[in-house]
Amino acid sequence: MSGGGPWNGQGGQGSSTRRRWLRDAAALALSALPVKAAIASTESFPSRPVTLWVPWPAGGATGISLRVLAELASVALGQPVLTENRGGAGGTLAMPVLQQARPDGYTIAQMPQPVFRAPHTQKVLWDPIRDVTPIIQVSSVTFGALVAAGSAFHSLDDLLAFARARPGELTIATNGIGTTPHMVLEALFTARGLRYIHVPYKGTAEQLNAIAGGQVMAGVNSTGFGPAVDAGTLRLLAIFSGERSKRWPQVPVLRELGFDIVAKSPYGLAGPRGMSRAVVAVLHDAFKKAMFDQRFKDELAKYDQEVDYLGPEAYAQSCREIFAQERAIVEKLGLTRPGT
Repeated sequence: MSGGGPWNGQGGQGSSTRRRWLRDAAALALSALPVKAAIASTESFPSRPVTLWVPWPAGGATGISLRVLAELASVALGQPVLTENRGGAGGTLAMPVLQQARPDGYTIAQMPQPVFRAPHTQKVLWDPIRDVTPIIQVSSVTFGALVAAGSAFHSLDDLLAFARARPGELTIATNGIGTTPHMVLEALFTARGLRYIHVPYKGTAEQLNAIAGGQVMAGVNSTGFGPAVDAGTLRLLAIFSGERSKRWPQVPVLRELGFDIVAKSPYGLAGPRGMSRAVVAVLHDAFKKAMFDQRFKDELAKYDQEVDYLGPEAYAQSCREIFAQERAIVEKLGLTRPGT
């Protein structure tokens, strides 16, 4: 036993010291890996395709224009930007995607106006300020009231008069519950004691087809209706911008008709919460370059839109302001969800 003790003790001490040294060296090397990996991933970003989620069905104006934007940004990034459509829920379905995605820059989404309104009107499990990293504001849309070209309605007053004379018979389509068109209808009709039947659609394309085909009597949508109006398929009764459109100068704005309403809906791109500044900068620079490409500007012009650029910090501030403004609007209309 005594002979075995000194051998174990002396040999064990040397082995133990060596093992501790190796363990400490390994731990030090491992602790540096995340930093090195983060630096490497930033330097090489993107090293694979980026996915841009569009919370509207394919075929609408926003989806088409963002697909063009993605193609142009792909050139600057050196990797494809793939667009995925997820329509429904008034344009808010990209929020759960962002909430669950890794903040590595490979998953981004359009941020339409309804995402800032929905938390005030219904219970949702996400927050449009807390759960996102703003990247860039792209453009903004306004809206208008539409009927089929052969409709008996020739003005907004005609729609209001019909609703007064035949309560609950007027069918009006929008691109979803809780969208800006829906809010405008609430202000124009419900707030004045007039009843109408709200017919929500997932996106612009199917809604415009329903209006033109007589499935609904009227509709409110973004200026994605531009080509259909110019083609004579739809008639534009009123536009919701602050001043008349140069494209349709004969169409009045709501303020001219006695309604103090201007509906403008800016939108941009954002990623999940926690994205690094370096990755945001790469995405911002690529999409900013794409936004000012003439091909994208021409695409926006089809829908009476223009580039409306804001960088990451300014866009983040705008998002916070819009979120507060939407709360005030839904409170005024009495649409705030219980408990808020």
